Amino acid sequence: MKRFHFLGHVVMGLAIAAAFSVAVMLLWNWLVPAIFGWAVINFWQALGLLVLARILFGGLGHRHWLDRSRHHHHNPIREKWMNMTNDERKEFMKKRHFGHHGCGHDFFQDDKSEKQE
Repeated sequence: MKRFHFLGHVVMGLAIAAAFSVAVMLLWNWLVPAIFGWAVINFWQALGLLVLARILFGGLGHRHWLDRSRHHHHNPIREKWMNMTNDERKEFMKKRHFGHHGCGHDFFQDDKSEKQE
């Protein structure tokens, strides 16, 4: 049963790679020759472009797009900010010259209402 499950994943992965390759090939052949005057490509060249893009931009062996746990990184600065009161946040921003020295943006709505009164 495990062998069938593994083979199912392999077949599904190959099908997805083929579908993406066809999509890249069709989009390339539709857009790139008309815009840049470059040559059309075939299926294998489109697959090669996908592999190259994965190596250059996606890394090897990492499946971040499936890893939901990566969205829960420990960020101490964000945690500190979220634990601050509104007054502590205002003081923090004032100390760092944000929001009140000509940058044109106030970070706190109640500051605007105080200025208008």
